[in-house]
Amino acid sequence: MTGHHPSFDIVVLGSVGSTNDEAHQLAREGARHLTVVSAAEQSGGRGRRGRAWASPPGNVYVSMILRPDCAPAQAAQISFLAALAVRDTARSALGDSSAIKVKWPNDVLVGGSKISGILLETGSVAAEAVDYVVIGIGLNVLHHPEDSERPSTSLAAQGASFDTSHARATLLERLGYWYHVWHERGFAPVRESWLADAAGKGEEIEVRLPDRVLKGVFADLDEDGALLLETVQGRQRIAAGDVYLRPSAS
Repeated sequence: MTGHHPSFDIVVLGSVGSTNDEAHQLAREGARHLTVVSAAEQSGGRGRRGRAWASPPGNVYVSMILRPDCAPAQAAQISFLAALAVRDTARSALGDSSAIKVKWPNDVLVGGSKISGILLETGSVAAEAVDYVVIGIGLNVLHHPEDSERPSTSLAAQGASFDTSHARATLLERLGYWYHVWHERGFAPVRESWLADAAGKGEEIEVRLPDRVLKGVFADLDEDGALLLETVQGRQRIAAGDVYLRPSAS
């Protein structure tokens, strides 16, 4: 894979509560765009909606500070860049396997099992633009939880011999590449690449929202990254929710 090679400022830590929390602190202190916090383990790793993320040594835990100077709705697209970076890293380790899929909004699956956690958080908003974005990624390299809500896996469990440093370097390079694509060309090429490996595309899925559950066919992504679901009531545009695939689709 060819790529863009940005210059990162990498802060390497041992055990931390959360790399995202460390990155927020650095961002508020003025850390530059493309500053990365990397930790050996996290004691308080978290995922979407405050879910705990198991973070033992042997996996990759990084949080990148980005300063995209854009509106919050546009900044939300950065989670798709992270998913593509994880997908590319898994491909480097496992080969260009059809078993590697992306799942809306920001999961990456290998053989139907989750291999990463992605958490996007923003700083303060002034004049309709975010001050900064922190994109946190946990990639299962050597270990994965055995008792998680949804099936999970790791690169090692899939037969890869990637070590943690190699996985981290590949992940950061690919995230830098996709950020460059997005910044220079917009969301369209990101959307195209994401849809090419989308789990459940054209199939029946279930989307769980805070107040209801929707069932329908995953029809498309719109130009902003929202999921378009064909239901018996018509097409629904969903900006946030939890997607559950049929067993055959995952």
